[in-house]
Amino acid sequence: MIEIRIASNSIHMTGHACRKGADGIDRVCAGVSALTCNLINSLRDLTGDRIRADTGSGITRIEWEQLSDKGKLLIDSWVLGLTDINREYNCITFL
Repeated sequence: MIEIRIASNSIHMTGHACRKGADGIDRVCAGVSALTCNLINSLRDLTGDRIRADTGSGITRIEWEQLSDKGKLLIDSWVLGLTDINREYNCITFL
């Protein structure tokens, strides 16, 4: 299970989807990771927002002091993508 906590100045994610296919690949985790990496890169490259991001196996933390409207929109878009994944695979808990 992936747990996601979104606060006013941070996102904290832990866990794994644990949805490996017959080939041993966890495409759900790969999808969540791709969306999250894209969020981090987009916040850094497409906004003037200053963020701190730490990623590792099974844990991601993104922090900021202040987000622009663009930054907020990017996070909203990320949440929409994760919500769609969760609708299909039921492996994400938003805290």
